[in-house]
Parts: sequence; C-alpha cells; structure tokens
Amino acid sequence: MTAPVFLVEENSLTGVFPGTVFPLDGPEGRHAVSVRRLRVGEEIVLTDGAGTGAFGTVAAVEGKDRLDVAVTSIRSEPEPQPRITVVQALPKGDRGELAVETMTETGVDAIVPWAASRCVTQWKGDRGQKSLTKWRSTAREAGKQSRRLRFPAVADLATTGQLLPLLSSAAFAAVLHEEGSTPLATAPLPETGDIVLIVGPEGGVSPEELTAFEEAGAKPYRLGPSVLRTSTAGTAAAALLLGRTGRWG
Repeated sequence: MTAPVFLVEENSLTGVFPGTVFPLDGPEGRHAVSVRRLRVGEEIVLTDGAGTGAFGTVAAVEGKDRLDVAVTSIRSEPEPQPRITVVQALPKGDRGELAVETMTETGVDAIVPWAASRCVTQWKGDRGQKSLTKWRSTAREAGKQSRRLRFPAVADLATTGQLLPLLSSAAFAAVLHEEGSTPLATAPLPETGDIVLIVGPEGGVSPEELTAFEEAGAKPYRLGPSVLRTSTAGTAAAALLLGRTGRWG
C-alpha cells in the first residue's frame, strides 16, 4: 500500500531537501497521529498540492497532533499536458461533492462550478459560499486520498457569460450533449494546452447556452449511447480523454 499523503501550506516545502526533518502539526498533524495513528518508521508523503512532494518516514511523534518527518526524497511533478478542466453545472443535493470527489480521483486538473439556467440548485449568499467551501474541501481530501501531488483548483461560481473567455482560449472545448453529432471518443484532441468540458445540469443545457458556447468554440459532443447523470458525466468524459491523450498510460 502506498504511503498516506498530507497537505502542507503553500511554499512550505521550498528549501526542503533529503535529510531535512519537517514538522507536521495542526489539523493534518492531528489526523496523522490521532486518526491514522502513524508511528515512528512508517512512510509518509507531504505535498503542497501544487506538484511538489516530500517523501520520508516518521522520525518522532509528539502528543496527539504533531510528528516529525525525516525527508528522504523530493519529487516535483510538472503540470500535465494537456490540462483538463471540467465546467460542472450545479447538481441537486450533495451530488456536487460526489462529482468533485470522483473527478479529482480520476485526474481532472481544474473544476469550475457553473450556474446554468436550468440548475435547480442555486448558490446564493452564505449558502453559496458554504457550498463552494465544501467543493474545495472535497477536492483537497480526494486529492490526498488518491495520492495526488497536484490538486485540482476549484474556481469561483461562474455564469454562462463568464465561461465564454475560458472556452475561447481553450485548445479544445466541448459541451457534453446527448444530441451531439460527433462522439467525444473520435474528437481531434490537442497535445498541449487546455481541454475544457462542459457538463450541463439535470434539466439539460438550454438552446441559448448551446448557441453561446458554440460561438465561443465549444461544440456539442456525445459521450455514449446512454445518458449519464450530471454528477457522473464529467468523470466518465475525463477518463476517456485521459486515456486518449496518453496521460493514462
């Protein structure tokens, strides 16, 4: 079994090298000591979530919320190419967190919550901020669980109009749509740059949204013969593209 991964603050691994003893405390230290019950000599990985990982072993355990990590190696993962961003319409209930969790585990690089016109769920005020915080927390926890060194960024909630520049600048953009004439499995894909996938809500993407997206360069593509739920379509499409681009090899 691979070593558990714990998240440290951004830039905190700068200057860390083999032979360094790195203290892990706070909530992550508490989880390592009191929940995972790591002991001296066990393997552990620390990451900043931005592609840098410090691999080592537990050198000492102090109290219930701190341990020292003896670093044995440092790994830096370059940003993958092509990058895959999923624009995810807001699903009902807690299926948004499910979508974020499985997309993170699959390997998506960025997630953009989208307030589509046919979304039943609406993010407004404090409730909206709490929902966004849940999505971001889910991405962090799923990133650790899947042993990633580079976690997906979860952007602020976007309107349809705010998505258009993202689509226009993408190397390839697609709207997942059951009536798309071209299968995503045969779409020409770039070797580098950004791939953007748009996943609509339970009620579907409106004709006005489809027109706006197509004018920005995102054409409709069908994923398969069956219609997937909005919370699973992004994961399935990302897995297909990760295989086709060679990122899964």
